[in-house]
Amino acid sequence: MGSLVLIWQGVPLNLAHYTEAHTLEGGIQTIAQGPVAALEFIKNLGTNGGGFFNANGAHPYENPTPLVNFLGLLAIAVLPASLTVTFGHMTGRPRAGWVLLAVMVVLFVGGLAVCDFAEAATPRQLANLHVTGGNMEGKEVRFGIGGSVLAAVVTSNGATGSYNSMHDSYQPMGVMVPLMNMLLGEVVFGGLGTGLFSMLMIALVAVFVGGLMVGRTPDYLGKKLTAAETRLTALYALLTPAVVLVLTAVAIATHAGLDGMATNSGTRGFTEVLFAYASCMANNGQTMAGLNTSSVFYNVTTAIAMLAGRFGLAALALALAGRFAAQGRRPTTAATLPSDSAAFGALVLGTILLVGALCFLPALALGPITEALRH
Repeated sequence: MGSLVLIWQGVPLNLAHYTEAHTLEGGIQTIAQGPVAALEFIKNLGTNGGGFFNANGAHPYENPTPLVNFLGLLAIAVLPASLTVTFGHMTGRPRAGWVLLAVMVVLFVGGLAVCDFAEAATPRQLANLHVTGGNMEGKEVRFGIGGSVLAAVVTSNGATGSYNSMHDSYQPMGVMVPLMNMLLGEVVFGGLGTGLFSMLMIALVAVFVGGLMVGRTPDYLGKKLTAAETRLTALYALLTPAVVLVLTAVAIATHAGLDGMATNSGTRGFTEVLFAYASCMANNGQTMAGLNTSSVFYNVTTAIAMLAGRFGLAALALALAGRFAAQGRRPTTAATLPSDSAAFGALVLGTILLVGALCFLPALALGPITEALRH
């Protein structure tokens, strides 16, 4: 059904040979053909991100209109977001699932507002020329700043490396939003299941912190957090910063890593390196194209990040799930921290921001924050 809508909007679906068109300059342009509409909707609904064309969602055959752009982004988020409601029904606590979804929506809207504000502001280079307008560098005219920013925020919040604009052309604070979305483990929506267990892990950290603050029993949905469960949760929270920051430091400190900075150096180059490892760790696939990763060094180190992100995090989550499954369900008492209230949602939201700041603020200060202050 989604593919039929895409065909209606002008996305091709055929098995024809490539078309050769003669341009006004006298040259020949080869136009690819194929079952684009079917593959495009599969790409987004399955949170894969691999486009039919090299330009991905920026190609007019793959993403011809603002409506197609919006439907593709909706397809990316609809299944992962719905899993929070599924989780609530599976645990017999529907409101707990809605609370997690509300936290995701607040983070999504906040990131969207920051990124849009950064890109809609007049860049300093244009302001010096007395030209007003937002940052349109690297963006498609048919989507503008709003449609481009929306795509950047949606795809960085899920395991979907699709894009319709060049993120290396974003302003420092604009590019920091998709970077942080991936560094936080894609807790907003995420992939098909991966975003949900990232959110659940941070919710367990919130339960532990909240229990310490108010002296209540650290349990979540009838499952007790003992020392063993807390250790697994802490390892999960620390694995991403350990892998991403260590690999970034190695890249910055070695000639092999510095050789990849083909276009930018300094703070922008640092951001590109950090972005690359964050994208691999988050199983996302987005890139800042100013970094040349076509080398043995980056092939090996980014593969390490991908292995840790795909298997290390999942192994810890499964181990924790196994321990919870072996427990019986504890009855809810007056000492139990409520998991389906607005206060708990605020606690989870604060924990996400606090853990993110403690783990990544120094690295962000070396990259996009310093670049923004210098501009």
